Amino acid sequence: MSRALATSTPRQQHPLPAGLDPARLPSHVAVIMDGNGRWARRRGLPRVMGHREGVEALKRTLRLCSDWGVGALTAYAFSTENWNRPGEEVNFLMALFERVLEREIEGLEREQVRISFLGDLEPLPHRLQHLIADATVRTAGNGGIRFNVCTNYGGRAELVRAARRLAERAARGELDPASIDEGCFAAELHTAGQLDPDLLIRTSGEQRISNFLLWQLAYAELHITEVLWPDFNAEALLSALLDYQNRQRRFGGVDPAC
Repeated sequence: MSRALATSTPRQQHPLPAGLDPARLPSHVAVIMDGNGRWARRRGLPRVMGHREGVEALKRTLRLCSDWGVGALTAYAFSTENWNRPGEEVNFLMALFERVLEREIEGLEREQVRISFLGDLEPLPHRLQHLIADATVRTAGNGGIRFNVCTNYGGRAELVRAARRLAERAARGELDPASIDEGCFAAELHTAGQLDPDLLIRTSGEQRISNFLLWQLAYAELHITEVLWPDFNAEALLSALLDYQNRQRRFGGVDPAC
């Protein structure tokens, strides 16, 4: 969703690239958007400029996923650990979230994007909380791509939250502890009711999941690229999807052909 979405002019759709099998696309893609700071440093720019360009990369990726038939995109926007960054950078990121939401909400509605924010939202600035609530309500009925923005999110915190909720229900006598299974636990996660990601993309060459979707990524295919997030484009996304389609997904089983 570029700035052009703020106008009434219909945007041009991106056709599915040759070589991609539309029947074997991932239903849900998750991205760890790494490398904004390095991108800026290599250009002699302040780190905040990397974050600004990173927003443009995220909009490109969302538009491409929507046009190519991916049903859901989950982006790791701000982790619980990111509060440890310099205060000036954190303040810039909060203000950037606000500006982007204000600028893009009409485009999200028009493109039928359904946006959700996953994480502990209470510590966020009140104005940002209001914008998040407004965007969530305004797009809740949309039938296009689901767009999850993980904001003040931590995978361990999410698991603790789910365990605590189940324990509270059991303590009230509403739940037999012996009945707790994977489905019951998953229903207490931020992603309740959604399919788990099929593909995780991490940019900038880092090879870790950084406390991201610890439960949901159990069987996701991992694609690591050296591309820094602000440079992530259609070619980089195509490479990730082709990599995914070349995998044999056995989910712990055995390939019948072997």
